[in-house]
Amino acid sequence: MTGWVVIAGIGPGNDAMVTPEVTAALAEATDVVGYIPYVERIAPRDGLTLHASDNRVEIDRSQHALQMAAEGRRVVVVSSGDPGVFAMAAAVFEAVEFGDPAWRQLDIRVLPGITAMLAASAACGAPLGHDFCAINLSDNLKPWHVIEKRLRLAAEADFAMAFYNPRSKSRPEGFAKALNTLQETCGDNRPMIFASNVSRPDQAIRVVPLQDAKPEMADMRTVVLLGNSQTRIIPGTEMIYTPRRSDL
Repeated sequence: MTGWVVIAGIGPGNDAMVTPEVTAALAEATDVVGYIPYVERIAPRDGLTLHASDNRVEIDRSQHALQMAAEGRRVVVVSSGDPGVFAMAAAVFEAVEFGDPAWRQLDIRVLPGITAMLAASAACGAPLGHDFCAINLSDNLKPWHVIEKRLRLAAEADFAMAFYNPRSKSRPEGFAKALNTLQETCGDNRPMIFASNVSRPDQAIRVVPLQDAKPEMADMRTVVLLGNSQTRIIPGTEMIYTPRRSDL
């Protein structure tokens, strides 16, 4: 049996947002590996082994997946959202580069998924309708001064922004620092969107002016979007969009 590795995005939470391509790969898999909550979304079946692990062992998880594929198994590495957005695709390729040279000959594919920022944007209109950037606010893998620099430069460039991993129990101060940087740099009241459990039955969307945003409005189940200086809320509605032209 010829093994392979598929790195798949299983969307933000709603099973309807899992692509047919990912569903087909899961149906062929002998093994699924990933972070515990994501593996729990995969239905058990005969012939499938589920390998769930903690979120801080991404390289170990990747090496395990690659070794199983080298032994002839069909392995799906699952990420929520899209596997190339702050997720497992980069970890697997890092393991390939610095691991067993034989792994470079494996059949390795990345299957895209709907990431949380796109699902959140769609839920309230089109706040990411023009130039935007995505920033991971976790300082687990990069120092805070790098995050702060990117926040300031993105604000100065007037990007709309999407923020992942805003506020965890172990580092609640990070999002407070991010808000301070944004409130000082932007200097206006563009809308900030807090989208919790996006695409799930308990989805909650809250929109506040940037200057009124508070750290406790976000947690690790929240993706946060910030409009640019041109982002608009259509009067009398909850619809938000960032126009593609600057003369409105």
